[in-house]
Amino acid sequence: MTVLPRQVTDPPRARGEVVLSVGGGPRGTTIRDLRHSGSLRALFPRGPDMQVVLTNTSGGVTGGDRFRTRITAEAGARLSVTTQAAERAYRTLDGQAGRIDTTLTLADGAHVAWLPQELILFDGSALRRRLTVELTGAVSALVVEPVVFGRTAMGEAVRAGQLHDRIEIRRDGAPLYLDQIRLSGDLEAHLRLSAVSGGGRGMATVLFAHPAAEAQLDALRALLPESAGASLVQDDLIAARIVAPDGYALRQTLMAAIRLLTRNAPPRPWML
Repeated sequence: MTVLPRQVTDPPRARGEVVLSVGGGPRGTTIRDLRHSGSLRALFPRGPDMQVVLTNTSGGVTGGDRFRTRITAEAGARLSVTTQAAERAYRTLDGQAGRIDTTLTLADGAHVAWLPQELILFDGSALRRRLTVELTGAVSALVVEPVVFGRTAMGEAVRAGQLHDRIEIRRDGAPLYLDQIRLSGDLEAHLRLSAVSGGGRGMATVLFAHPAAEAQLDALRALLPESAGASLVQDDLIAARIVAPDGYALRQTLMAAIRLLTRNAPPRPWML
């Protein structure tokens, strides 16, 4: 009997991309270009301003998956972007990291609120996430990026994992803000360190670029818990870092911050 050699095949990988361009006009914000492929989709609920809900039909991110979003807002455009549900980073079986890359480009006079729901990291996950924001002139941009390390209500803990999270903002091509988080190994042990999160399982970065940003600083600080802080990076840019004991507490703080900085309720998916 002849024994054939065992064939080794790579596990299936999820791929997805959304490319969206919007412009402003007398009838409000309109779509200039829209393309989506793979397991990433863009939905458009009706509303006074344009809203986009990104949906990952693969159900999450695992090793080797690749997702990319490119959004351009022309002058006068008003756009809010969220996700249909919390994104989930699952255990990687071969050590490869999943990737999520997002680029937001705002022209002078554009308004964009980037408000994805939480990224939930599961034990054994590996993820590289990068958000790049390109600003031109005077814009209004709110960026919220929340991360939850396991679901405390389910008794979950991330004993092994990798997270490389990078946020970069540039104005007219010049660096304005850069932040990177690199965690690997026993993330539960890292989170217990007072220099990291002091045991907090939820954290978020909030960035607010607006010509009148400084006027919102005191009000934002007033609604933040003691485990959070906000600073004026420049006269028109606020940067805040929030640490919370769990995803629920983190969401309550973020919803209050969104109401303050947008003068609107959070996107509908946040309420579900």
